[in-house]
Amino acid sequence: MKKEIAIVALSGGMDSCVTAAIASLDFELAFMHANYGQRTEQRELKSFHDIADFYNVKNRLVVDFKFLSQIGGSSLTDKSIEVSGANLNNQEIPTSYVPFRNANILSTCVSWAEVIGAREIFFGAVYEDSSGYPDCRPDFFSAFETMANIGTKPGASIRVITPIINLSKSQIVKKGVELGAPLHLTWSCYKYDDEACGICDSCALRLRGFENIGIDDPIPYKIRPSYLK
Repeated sequence: MKKEIAIVALSGGMDSCVTAAIASLDFELAFMHANYGQRTEQRELKSFHDIADFYNVKNRLVVDFKFLSQIGGSSLTDKSIEVSGANLNNQEIPTSYVPFRNANILSTCVSWAEVIGAREIFFGAVYEDSSGYPDCRPDFFSAFETMANIGTKPGASIRVITPIINLSKSQIVKKGVELGAPLHLTWSCYKYDDEACGICDSCALRLRGFENIGIDDPIPYKIRPSYLK
């Protein structure tokens, strides 16, 4: 019996890769990726295609969101803003927040879903990040799903699924290993595209996740600080 199609918003990072692995259990995959002028745009795009090749995904959509870099306001898209060093106890919005990025990505996924007949959109948001990123909170995705179903044609019945939103980074690593997700193909660093910096928030969260369960992170780092505390 042919599986239904599900769209996965795939950045090329670890969280979206594990989300894709979960979606692959029950659905035929379609991958969507956003290029938005981020510092590691080309490296993330490579990871996107590498992961898509791993899962033999033919249905791929790469969208140019360069307007987000024109808008600016984020250290990921504006090189005049320094990428902050890791502060895992920070409760403020970090410089890496790209204003309302996830809403733009989800909107594109909804439009594509209507065309290809997908009802499920998988998004690898993590609540652990939500103290800094307002568009990573569960209530944001719930509200967006409601809006999407108001604004699409009758019968579209869109579901926004965030299967790892309540997991810690170590639980995400463990789930990825259990499912055989290609974590070695992923990229999370905010600063560099040759070797991960090891000191931005994204690297720190990732490294701590691997350390917590005693597994070596398979991607290269310039330095590998310990974040176990």
